[in-house]
Amino acid sequence: MYWFKSNCRILLALIIIPGACLTACRPDVKETGAISKYFDIEGFFTADTARLNHLNNLVLKTVTHNGITESKKVKIGNWGREFDLFINSDINKPAWKDSYRVITSDSSVIYEATVPELKMREMVIKKINGKVKWILIYNRTKNSLYQTTEKLSYFPDSLYVIEKSQKVRIMGANYYKIKGLIGQNRD
Repeated sequence: MYWFKSNCRILLALIIIPGACLTACRPDVKETGAISKYFDIEGFFTADTARLNHLNNLVLKTVTHNGITESKKVKIGNWGREFDLFINSDINKPAWKDSYRVITSDSSVIYEATVPELKMREMVIKKINGKVKWILIYNRTKNSLYQTTEKLSYFPDSLYVIEKSQKVRIMGANYYKIKGLIGQNRD
């Protein structure tokens, strides 16, 4: 378990620090009083965070770092932090109001970035009877120092998966996968 605890800290630092740096470069101001042009991913996860915090279910959490995997049943103390990468994929910033192509069908909405510099490249939201059944997000960041790709999957009440691949010029390549099976209160 020592490996799990120490590497989780390293994993979180490698995931959160670049994300925080990128987030700091973007304006956080949303259009006040206006209806969001795109799906409100931040609002959705804020509401689901409150719901999951209230349920306080166990999660079977599996962490993989470069092929080494460890699983453990845990209580998530702060779902907002657990869903940080999802929340930071919100595209309802005033500067981005015309930066995504929207493709809709009866049961899904797809948002595709039309500008190559945007981190959130594609988001697919599947709804049945107006209720979100799953969300899939593809993020990509590339600059002269590193390249990061993320695939974020969320199925309310059952599963979330965070897959992240990083290539850092000095440190090399890393692959991370976090999988959480929600509601694992049985032994």
